[in-house]
Amino acid sequence: MNFKTVQEAFNYYRSQSLEVIESRAQEISKVIDTDANADVQALNIELDGLKEAKANIEQRSQGNQGTQFNPVTGTSFNHNQVPTENVFESPEYRSAFYKTMLGQSLNDVEQRTFNAAMDQQDKENRADKFNTTTNAAAVLPTQTLNEVIKKARTMGGLIGHVRNFNIPTNISVPIGTPSNKAEWHEEGKKVDSEKVSTAAVEFNGYEIIKVFSISAAAKKMTVQAFESYLIEELTNCVMETIADALVNGDGDKKGTGIDAGITWDESNSLDLTGKYTDFTGALAKLKRGYAQGAKFAMNNATLYNKVYSLVDDNKRPIFIADPKNESVGRILGKEVVIDDNIADDTIILGDFNYMGYNMPQGLMLETSRESSFKSGLVDYRAMAIADTKPLVDEAFIKLTPKAGA
Repeated sequence: MNFKTVQEAFNYYRSQSLEVIESRAQEISKVIDTDANADVQALNIELDGLKEAKANIEQRSQGNQGTQFNPVTGTSFNHNQVPTENVFESPEYRSAFYKTMLGQSLNDVEQRTFNAAMDQQDKENRADKFNTTTNAAAVLPTQTLNEVIKKARTMGGLIGHVRNFNIPTNISVPIGTPSNKAEWHEEGKKVDSEKVSTAAVEFNGYEIIKVFSISAAAKKMTVQAFESYLIEELTNCVMETIADALVNGDGDKKGTGIDAGITWDESNSLDLTGKYTDFTGALAKLKRGYAQGAKFAMNNATLYNKVYSLVDDNKRPIFIADPKNESVGRILGKEVVIDDNIADDTIILGDFNYMGYNMPQGLMLETSRESSFKSGLVDYRAMAIADTKPLVDEAFIKLTPKAGA
């Protein structure tokens, strides 16, 4: 037989005996050595499939009756046992999660994995914190959550430049601030230890909820298709809410944004007068240690109305477009971040590693077929516990027009 892929050969020989596999491998070796017209590439593919099939049979003979080897990924999957570690990261839980959301039937291993995840969820008090009351609810698989966050970081704005935390709420966490560099040491001389300066941050827990409905025909969707749809939907609703809170959140039952979370005064604010000296003055005002990672953040209108045409005294533009690195561009060597949540004529300079958002419990997805009984729709409710907050106030400088200007 001619196999096009290693996986095809593996699937064919995996149910054969070791004697058959070893005999066929010897035959192929002889053909390669003696037949000058042999299709060596096809025979090598078959040999690789034989090797993987033999390894799989040997694994099963050692007592791993539920383990099967995937020759494409190079990993083994246990189809008879429930994952004992990191159940939310397991492929069994991911499959069980989406089948449950779609109303599809689960096999025995998927059902036991899903039950084990729900038990762990209860032990960690996840269900209580999410107020789970609907007829199907579960924490989003880790792989999907990572895809949602990864996609959010590509949608532009500050959310792609701030820190993402996954720590318990109402716990004070120290954040290190820039420290002095090391010094040359004279041999034998006493060195005084430096007291490290840290800033403490405490995230609260606020709820983000989004309800969306899709046709009951979604039951016929594949797991992969539904996951792609869900990633897009969660990115567009939950993560955009967090992105807006990073800028405009007032801390009243929601996250705290950079605008309301920092006390702006003469020490960290400048007037935006429309001259290039506005930007040199802001860089000069930024405290030592934050400049290396500093970026200018503004909305699209501010960039093109207030910044794009500015030149210095030598008639050189201060904004340089940077299509080569797939970024917007740079102002005086500092990257420009476009975030349309920022108000017009407002520019924030700072190291946005000292701004962050926290999602301690990931995302919960719940499904209900009751409220849309007459319409034939299935309701899904996405829910997250999250908070946003500036971590270190001194890492930011704000430029706004003078009052009355």
